[in-house]
Amino acid sequence: MTNKAGGARILLIEDEPQIRKLLRMTLQAHGYEVQESVTGEDGLLQAAAGHPDLVLLDLGLPDGPGLDVLKRLREWSPMPVIVLTAKDGEEDKIEALDSGADDYVTKPFGTGELVARIRVALRHAAGGPAAEPVLRFGRLTVDLAQRIVELSGERVKLTPTEYDLLKALAQHAGKVMTQKQLLRQVWGPGHVESEGHYLRVYVGHLRKKLEDNAADPLYIATEPGIGYRFLTGERES
Repeated sequence: MTNKAGGARILLIEDEPQIRKLLRMTLQAHGYEVQESVTGEDGLLQAAAGHPDLVLLDLGLPDGPGLDVLKRLREWSPMPVIVLTAKDGEEDKIEALDSGADDYVTKPFGTGELVARIRVALRHAAGGPAAEPVLRFGRLTVDLAQRIVELSGERVKLTPTEYDLLKALAQHAGKVMTQKQLLRQVWGPGHVESEGHYLRVYVGHLRKKLEDNAADPLYIATEPGIGYRFLTGERES
C-alpha cells in the first residue's frame, strides 16, 4: 500500500476499546503511525516522549476531563489536537476550541470525514516549530509537560503563580519581557504595568528558590524600567 500520509504519527487518547480499534485500523490503512493511550496522564507522557504529529483526544477519559489534558498539552506544545466527544452542544465546542483544540468531531462520526480533518490539520501545522517539553539552563531544568522544575537534580517546589512566571520567562529565554507582557501572560489581561509590584514580589520568590546569590542572578536578570530577561544559567567568561 502507498503511504498516503507520509508516515505522520498520531497519538490516540481514547478509553473505549471499540473506538480505538476502529480508529487504529482506519488510520493505519491511510498510512499513519498510531500510538494509543487510555488515560490523560499516560497520553501526556506519550506526547512529551514521542512528539506525535497530531493528537486525537477523547474528552471523556477515566482519570479526568479531556479538556484538562488539552490545556496542559497547550502549555508546551503547538501540535494539532482534534477533540473527539459525544457532546454536541455549541458551548462544548466553543470551550474545546477556546482551550486550544484545532478541530472538533462529534461521536458517532464518519471515518472519511475524520481522516479529511486530520489531513487539513496536518497541512496547517506543516513547517511549524518543533515543540520541546523540557527546557535546560545550566543546572536548572523546566519540564513543561509535567510542570516539574529541578535544580541540580533536586525538585524545586513552586506555587502555581511562581511556576507560570518561570515558564513565561523560560520560554522566551534571552529576550527581554516587559512588565506588561508578563502581567498579561501570568495574571491576565486586566492587569497593567502600574501593578508591577506583583512581578517584583514573585521574581524575588523565584530568585530565592533558584539563585545561589539573588543579588547576582544566574537566571532572572532585571532590565531596569522595562522588565526581565531569562538567562542561560551559566556565567559568561
